Amino acid sequence: MLANGDRCIFPNMSFQESTRTSDGEESFYTQCRAAYRAVFRSSLTNITSEQQLCRVLQQAGRNPSHATLKKYWTPTTSKLHFDDFCEILKCEKKTEGSELLRAFKKMDANGDGYISHSQLEKALTTRGEKMTTEEVNAIFALLDISKDGKLDYGEFCRSFVSTVEQCQTAALDRLEGDAKLKRQNFGSQSYSPLKSSASSASPASAATPPQPPETPHEDSDATLRKDSRSSSRPSSARSRRSSLSNPTSMTSSSTKTSKIQEPPGLQEWLHTHVKGCFFLEDDGSFSSLQYQLHIPQTTNVYLTIHPLSLGSRPDKSSWLTVDTALFVMSVGETKEDSSLVCFTESKDKEKYVWRGELHAGTYYLLPFTSGCKLKKRNKKSLSNKSVELVYKTDTGELDLTRELRETLSDVFEVIDIDGNGLLSLEEYNFFELRTSGEKCDKDAWAVCKENFDMRKNQLTRQGFMELNLMEATEKDGDTADLWATLEAMGYNHLLELVDACPLQIDVFCEDTQPSIQPLSMDSGPKLLNQALQKSITMRTGPKALRGHENIFIYTYRGEHRISSLIVNKTNQKATIHINNEQSRNCCSSRGLSMFAVEVPARTKMVCQHVLPINEKQDWTYSCVETVLPYT
Repeated sequence: MLANGDRCIFPNMSFQESTRTSDGEESFYTQCRAAYRAVFRSSLTNITSEQQLCRVLQQAGRNPSHATLKKYWTPTTSKLHFDDFCEILKCEKKTEGSELLRAFKKMDANGDGYISHSQLEKALTTRGEKMTTEEVNAIFALLDISKDGKLDYGEFCRSFVSTVEQCQTAALDRLEGDAKLKRQNFGSQSYSPLKSSASSASPASAATPPQPPETPHEDSDATLRKDSRSSSRPSSARSRRSSLSNPTSMTSSSTKTSKIQEPPGLQEWLHTHVKGCFFLEDDGSFSSLQYQLHIPQTTNVYLTIHPLSLGSRPDKSSWLTVDTALFVMSVGETKEDSSLVCFTESKDKEKYVWRGELHAGTYYLLPFTSGCKLKKRNKKSLSNKSVELVYKTDTGELDLTRELRETLSDVFEVIDIDGNGLLSLEEYNFFELRTSGEKCDKDAWAVCKENFDMRKNQLTRQGFMELNLMEATEKDGDTADLWATLEAMGYNHLLELVDACPLQIDVFCEDTQPSIQPLSMDSGPKLLNQALQKSITMRTGPKALRGHENIFIYTYRGEHRISSLIVNKTNQKATIHINNEQSRNCCSSRGLSMFAVEVPARTKMVCQHVLPINEKQDWTYSCVETVLPYT
């Protein structure tokens, strides 16, 4: 499924994995933009109907069938972004003249290079996607059919290819000839509001839905304190020219701070830990459990979060390079009363840490990852091979393969949230909600107790294996449900964990025993976005874009991550063009070196997160933000 409601499947799939693209990728992207701009006024415009999708695909030299269009425009699709269109073009080949010629030759019974009116009508109404009489007549009206009722299909194919090439050349010429279009309409990615499920309370997103701007601190930049009503709409002079901020550059050596030291005698501190996982969803967002931390009395605290290494296959732990962070928020009377207390900013090897004092009380623990190093892969580039999941023994009975048992053992590690080697009903239900969307009730759990290995009313690792084997046996060896489960947990058909990142949170308290409970909260995404935005504004001041005194950029420069936030205090939407081309050794959560962000009136939005590609080398972040003219 390409899209679900307003959320597209491709937002984090990139045309480039580094800040510099190959010539082939650049050429492909330019052709995409030219085709898109031939149909729409801007690459920021969304495709809003199946007919529009068909038109823009045809402009790009594709000849989509009804089945192809239905594949990308499903009953739940309401819009597609420019980046979705580019990914579709990667999957759909151009219609070549030689392919058309071969198709016509199959209908040419005489082999004389001509097809009669009746032959063509029969082929169009009885083969493949059958056309109606009205559709056939419309085609005949466009074809150059001779007086004796025959079509010279060779000439038609040449004419078809020539027309397509002329259209594409004209679109490219128009794009290349208009420097303004080249500069402004490059990338359309925009962040969509995130939807949580009962079991995935916190998408740790690089995508932040619009939130009302917070009231600036008294010591904020003077420009932020000005009355926004004085410039709710830019003057015509301002709207005719782009408004650039000054580029901001930094290197790793300029952002080093003193490393947080592990407290002496930490082994003597009271400790608890919890496991979880970031899941990369089809729309490019992340989901993860959130947690509630209770501290009985005020104490010194040492917090860490890090990707979790799974024992079965340490050589395949590619997710260990994924960045993590943990936001701590106070629990107020309502979710709106919650406020950011602290977050992990320092790094000690693979762990992201915070050290300080927390008062007695209850806190939300919100895991986060930027999305820079965990992104959806192009399905076309994936191997078509699949690992065998089940086999028949010498006695003819079904059993799980060694590869599947190792993978299920890893899955068990991830969903064993408290790490006690057993699955409680609550833990098992997080797994069930993730993979099937349904909970296991107490009666069904009692049936599990009768059939599978349990201890203390909790499912053992062996019992978990038995349960999966029973499901495969009930399906008579059909592994479709097993694959659906594995894919939901982030595995591909080679049983590589590519769309998930297991994590572990540790809490050490000097004077009191902390406790952690996993949560399922509908307000999870909102809380995380609130914490993320506050973490940026509390560490840096606003910078007004030149010529737009009520549009601001906040740029947080941490030791290992840079994040930027756009605040639009005007009464109209603002479209900001982002150019990272001068950055070096950097990867962005957007996956593009240039893109545009549309920020609704009087809202704020996280623009991007940036990490070094190689942490052992210096990295330079240089970003130019441009306000595109209001139209």
